[in-house]
Amino acid sequence: MRIALAQINPIVGDLKGNCHKVVAMACEAAAHGADLVVFPELTLAGYPPEDLLEDAGFVQAETRARAFVARQVPPVLGCIVGGLAKNSRGPGKPLHNAAFLYEGGRQIAEVHKTLLPTYDVFDEQRHFEPSQKRHVVPWRDRKLGLHICEDLWNAQGRVRGLYGTDPVAELAALGADLFINICASPFNVAKHVERENLIRTAVQRHKQAYVFVNQVGANTELIFDGRSRVFDGKHWWTAPPFEEALMIWDEGSEASSATGPVSSLQALHDALVLGIRDYYTKTNAFQRVFIGLSGGIDSAVTCVLAVRALGADRVTGVAMPSAFSSEGSVRDARELADNLAIELLTLPIHQVVTAYGETLAEVFSGTATGVAEENLQARARGALLMALANKFNGLLLTTGNKSELAVGYATLYGDMSGGLSVLGDVFKMQVYALARHINAGEPCIPEATITKPPSAELKPGQTDQDSLPPYDVLDGILERLIIHREDAQTISRQTGQDLALVREIAQKVERNEYKRRQAPPCLRVSGKAFGPGRRLPMVGRRTTIEGS
Repeated sequence: MRIALAQINPIVGDLKGNCHKVVAMACEAAAHGADLVVFPELTLAGYPPEDLLEDAGFVQAETRARAFVARQVPPVLGCIVGGLAKNSRGPGKPLHNAAFLYEGGRQIAEVHKTLLPTYDVFDEQRHFEPSQKRHVVPWRDRKLGLHICEDLWNAQGRVRGLYGTDPVAELAALGADLFINICASPFNVAKHVERENLIRTAVQRHKQAYVFVNQVGANTELIFDGRSRVFDGKHWWTAPPFEEALMIWDEGSEASSATGPVSSLQALHDALVLGIRDYYTKTNAFQRVFIGLSGGIDSAVTCVLAVRALGADRVTGVAMPSAFSSEGSVRDARELADNLAIELLTLPIHQVVTAYGETLAEVFSGTATGVAEENLQARARGALLMALANKFNGLLLTTGNKSELAVGYATLYGDMSGGLSVLGDVFKMQVYALARHINAGEPCIPEATITKPPSAELKPGQTDQDSLPPYDVLDGILERLIIHREDAQTISRQTGQDLALVREIAQKVERNEYKRRQAPPCLRVSGKAFGPGRRLPMVGRRTTIEGS
């Protein structure tokens, strides 16, 4: 059998556009002599459709769209697409997350997803009813073990299973002779290794080849890396990451194909570039992007990624020096803009900040100068950047990193203003690593930007380490707190860091949840990002009874 793995980049809700994409790729698969073409999970609706699924008109339109695809696909070709099926059993949620097999314009089979994730960014039980029974799909002379995404993620042998059912094992027991998984599995820097291990385990355990077709592209926070693949127990066939592809697999072939290995830093870079590009193009609402260029590492990396995503002609940098901005910072911003060949606007904020101060002088009289006055600078910059974005139909990219967001080292209505947070899930030390990775190819970030002490430059001689531990220490603690959910005592014991310091950082993370709720969506590249996958109360107080 010749199978085409159709790794597409759908737009959520764009039934018409997604239909045409699917038909075009199906015709290409037929031209390559494929017997079967396989598309990702929720092919035409896009993933995740969220509460579009509560719109009866949308659900009906998706059904019509699948019927259109079935009629348009070349009749010699079997076609598997993901879609919405009504729950005909009565009780439960109104829909199933389903996979459909079409051939010759007719529906041959319908399979419902069994395992519905409700952790991190997933909330499928909000809309879908799980399948209660597994069955293989007889097609031509085969028994297809067709299943959907999460149905793989409770494979026997996993260290921690979330469910009481292993759909892959049940399909194997029913005689499946080829596993096919249609998927929308979001990217994080380690995810592809876990997927590969799950597939390898399933093939070794059940002695049948495994076809895995994943969505590619970015939808708001979520980035999908593709990396569709086939494993037959000996050889891997792998589609390229972060781009659409049609990969042809001839069953029984011994000539495996694989893209070259991609380092974790390159994958992080490519994911962020894709995230910017798809947010910009899929919203279809902007003519350019604006970025505040401070001469610092975060804005420099954000700017490079934006240029690589959209091209220099669509990126405008804005330097906004204050009374405390060093000459070097202004020079570094200008050098970066020259290296990238982007437009650079210079809007000094000294007069704006002075006007703020004069307006507040009577109210603030008799008080010590502090954070409120410092933050006026960040808010002046935010207001100017948003004015530019409004005036010129632009998207403002925020440049703050995950370390800053975690501990509240960011200003509401200032540097947090914008439509998309590019580095909001990237720790500070990762930002430095990205900068060096970028410069290892074609140097464009000024060396001084990378080597100088990080500073918000909101008062004379200020550096981040005036109020924060060194970023390598801070990031190590934050990773354990946020991603691995370890408590302060465990972190102190395992890292040797002072317990009081760890507790102080943990308190900063808790206290600043209210800021993060007001931040723009941030591109998700780790196993636990700020946003919909991390739900903690803004208002509350955590206390314990010692010794209990």
